[in-house]
This record gives sequence, structure tokens and C-alpha cells, in this order.
Amino acid sequence: MEITTISLDTFLNDPTSQEAIAESRRAAESLILTGALIVRDSRISKESNDRFLDLFEDYFNQDQEVLKRDERPEVGFQVGVTLENTEKPKCASDENCQHIIASLDEAERPVDLGDHGADPKCRFFHRMSEKPPYQSKFPVLEAPNVIPPKFKDTWEDGVNEWGGSMKQAVEGVAQMVATGLGLERNAFADAGRYGSHLLAPTATDLKKYGKLNTIYAGFHTDLNFLTIHGQSRYPGLHIWARNSGKRIQVKIPPGCLLVQAGKQIEWLTGGLIKAGYHEVVCTQATLDTIEKRRAEYPSRPLIRISSTFFWHLTPDFMLSAIPSLKQEAERRFGQHEEYGEMVVGDQVRRELGLIALMTPS
Repeated sequence: MEITTISLDTFLNDPTSQEAIAESRRAAESLILTGALIVRDSRISKESNDRFLDLFEDYFNQDQEVLKRDERPEVGFQVGVTLENTEKPKCASDENCQHIIASLDEAERPVDLGDHGADPKCRFFHRMSEKPPYQSKFPVLEAPNVIPPKFKDTWEDGVNEWGGSMKQAVEGVAQMVATGLGLERNAFADAGRYGSHLLAPTATDLKKYGKLNTIYAGFHTDLNFLTIHGQSRYPGLHIWARNSGKRIQVKIPPGCLLVQAGKQIEWLTGGLIKAGYHEVVCTQATLDTIEKRRAEYPSRPLIRISSTFFWHLTPDFMLSAIPSLKQEAERRFGQHEEYGEMVVGDQVRRELGLIALMTPS
């Protein structure tokens, strides 16, 4: 099974054209059926992605003592570095998630979390938000960014170049999906204007964790609205399609990005779009790529970087299912889950507590 590829260029050229509207409906339908889509955007530069991957390979190749100085646990690790064995996959202890895994065919299940504990991945969060013109109730989600001392002269340019590319792409997708769902084009974009958007590269030390079936990021969904990824140099990402329950090994074509649905869009659409389950593991393809990279680039660090960006709704925005979309979810899927109402900032803090990054207040 393949993930639908859509053209963002078609939409941006003329969002009101019949061609753009048809492409928007394809984008929305892909998220409804699979929780994911691949977006082609001519503004995406492979060279920019490569510079970004090089930067974070070098950053995470520093000693742990140096990296630890960039931790900010007092703000739930929402800026700066999160070191390995800190973040726990929610599904390891979530009963509903365990039921979902059990409902899958045995051959389609994720790698068994067992006594996996916390993930061996590291992460770096760099906020790319617009400050609201009002006093937010959630100042913890507006913490200042961390600039690593060794990279102070090049850091901002390095993260903003690729991060800006992904941000503009995912905001275009948010407009497409709103259009495809029959909403006003900027319905989602406006709701996320002051979101706590995070450039969030993930790193795994492949010399240390390069063993078949090692879990890098355990089976989970994302808590935000939409997640967008560029190409990684090492395979290992699997997603699960809602309409089939099949595990899909993700391959992002050149010039494309992967977009996945998160919990906030599930909530807002009343379950019409579901947050997509995914995992990152060491596969045979990962091992083959390690050997190839080792031979071709012997001086480069063997670190798997995922160029991930989390696009959020504004922290003070009230999450509540849009009635027309909730009705469509009930019509198509017999969806009767009640999502209720919750401010985005509270939803984020709750979810961070479930993955051991913040103590819920």
C-alpha cells in the first residue's frame, strides 16, 4: 500500500482553481484514510536538508556532558536537548493503545515494546513561533530557545533555513486540508497562528544502537496538529494506515515531505481524521545503509537524524470537535467518541506528562 502524494504547488498557484480544490480533497482524504500524506513542494531543497542533517549529526556527536548543558527539564524539555532514555512511548503503558496493537494482525504489529522503557533517541526542540499580541496563559510554552555555544555563529541560520521550509510547507498543507474538508481555507492556519511550533530533529547513535529490531521510537501518535518530516539518511520509520491496519515502511521521494496527523487535528475533526500511529526501529535496510554510509563517508558520525517539525494550534485555542466533521465521522466510521473541550495548552501539558517529559499540573 502506498501513501497518497499531493502537489502543494498546484494549491499555492491558485487555491480557488478546480484543480487545487480536487488536490485539496485528495489531501484530506489521505489523512482520513491513512493518517498521512506525502507532499511535493518545489521550494524544498535537498541541499538545505543535507546541511540540516550535517549540522545535527555534528551537534549530537558531542560528549553527553556537553549536550546535557542544553537540557531544560523545568519547561518539560520543550526547548533544547532531550537526551536518550528520557522520553517514554505512551503506548507502553496506555491500555487503549495496547488494545489497538492487539487488534492488528500479528504480522502487522509493531516491534514488541515489552520492557523497552524509555526510547534511546535524543531530541532537540527549537521553537519557531510567532509571539501572540496578548498575554498567554501558558508562558512555559514560550520558553526562549537554546543556542549551543559551539555553534553560536551558525545555529540560527542552520535551523531557520530548513525549519522555515518545513513550516511554510506544513502551513500550506493545513490550508489544503481545511479546503478539502469543506472549511474556510484559513480555518486551521488561523487557529495555529500563535502555535508553539517546534523544529524537532531526533537523533539515534547507530554505533551504540545499531542492532536489528532495536526500537528508536516506540509505537505512538503525536500530540500536535500536523507533523512534517524531511528525508532521513537512514530508513526505519513505519506508519499504520487507519483504513487497512497495515504497516507501511515510509520512503520519502526526493523533493517531498511526509505529513502525519496528530492528536489536535483528531480532536478538532471529531475523529474524522485520526492521529497516525508510527514507530522508528532498526531494520535490515537501516543496517545496510549504515554499512554504505560507513564506506562512503568514513569521517561522518553514524547518527540517524530525523528532520521533524511539530506544527501546533495556539496554546490558548479551545479544542472542540467541529460539528459538521464530527457528523461526517459518525456517518463514515460510526465514530461515537466524545472529545469534549480542552484548551490546547492543557492538552499539551497532559500529553507531556504521559510520555514522562512534564509533571501534569
